[in-house]
Amino acid sequence: MAQTKQTILKTDLKTEITAGITTFLTMAYIVVVNPSILATEGTGMAFSGVLTATVLLCFTMTMLMGLYAKLPFAVAPGMGLNAFFTFTLIFNHKIPWPIALGLTFWAGVVFVIISVTPLREMIASAIPHSLRVALSSGIGIFLAFIGLKNIGLISANPATLVQLGTIDRKAVLAIGGFILTVWLLKRKSPIAFLGGIVAVTIAAAALGMIQMPTELFSAPDFSSTFMKMDIMGALSLSFVPAIISILFTDLFDSISTFVGVSQATGLVDEKGEPKNLRQGLLVDSIATLFSGVFGTSAGTAYIESSAGIEAGGRTGMTSVVTALCFLPCFFLAPLVAMIPAYATAPVLVIVGVFMLRGIATLDLSKLEDAIPVLLTMIMIPLTFSITQGILWGFTSYTIMALISGRRKELKPMMIGLTALSIFLLWMEHGR
Repeated sequence: MAQTKQTILKTDLKTEITAGITTFLTMAYIVVVNPSILATEGTGMAFSGVLTATVLLCFTMTMLMGLYAKLPFAVAPGMGLNAFFTFTLIFNHKIPWPIALGLTFWAGVVFVIISVTPLREMIASAIPHSLRVALSSGIGIFLAFIGLKNIGLISANPATLVQLGTIDRKAVLAIGGFILTVWLLKRKSPIAFLGGIVAVTIAAAALGMIQMPTELFSAPDFSSTFMKMDIMGALSLSFVPAIISILFTDLFDSISTFVGVSQATGLVDEKGEPKNLRQGLLVDSIATLFSGVFGTSAGTAYIESSAGIEAGGRTGMTSVVTALCFLPCFFLAPLVAMIPAYATAPVLVIVGVFMLRGIATLDLSKLEDAIPVLLTMIMIPLTFSITQGILWGFTSYTIMALISGRRKELKPMMIGLTALSIFLLWMEHGR
């Protein structure tokens, strides 16, 4: 039976191992980028602790994806969700990071419940494609904005809010890293992101712009953020919008990844549906729950998994191999900590570009379709809050449908989500 299955899937152990390593190389940048975002000066989170949490999440949940869901998808802290965690929850709303971890945990609890009940299908089918794309695109602009800020190309201005920053040595190195990364991506290099980060870091070290670590390796840090979440402190009515934002962003991200990658690579069943979607989403929801426990922002299935699938990965063995590749990263905290923010900034900009590409699939010729898309996209970066993008998107979509005579297109679940959005907007901003 095993041999028959291998033949049908057109794969073998050597191919699965190669695919697993390929997936790891394309997403290994998260080991560097995630701690650099969450441990930004002012959050109070320890870089070494977040790195350990990141690696632990990647290892355990990618392994679970392979052994339980039997899918060649890797799991890691989501880009966009980590920015939301840092810049919206901690900086904007002044939420202490242990409570922010508690919010991630509760979002995971709700996600698990949704994943094992029909609510998942009801919510997924109720949200129009245009709003899903707008959310992804808005997060992409958000990431690009943060990346440009870290490079130094954007700085604050008391009159205009933002302005062009100083183009100094850091900016020049970052721009060079951006060009190198794009060059590698165009040649389909699996180490494109990682290569750009390493190149900028080496150049900065050669120019004396960063200090070399006193030690190259260290033991994993399980004392800083691991099991430090404040579950009870997160149980406040004022935190409901944040939990909903984490939930919906993670839900849309994971469904889009599973559906998009599966359709593009042929990982579908006889009905054309993604294989083992229910199991995959359950693992994704468990990853969000344990992200709070481990000490990092919410985890999700990674689109970079498509690289391994394109390399021939078809079974859970690919994910098992990818998970094992993360193990040595537990001991690299001193090396990773020396990497400056402007070295990882190009990755944020390029990932933002990738997330923006879905706009090309939308027909925005009608005003009632364009307005919700614009509000969803623009409210995220301008308010530094994914929450606002979701709430204004839901609300404006329903209002536009009602006033344009398209009430029949609204499903009951969407109406309910809109009512919830209006209530949360009033609760947070009403006077």
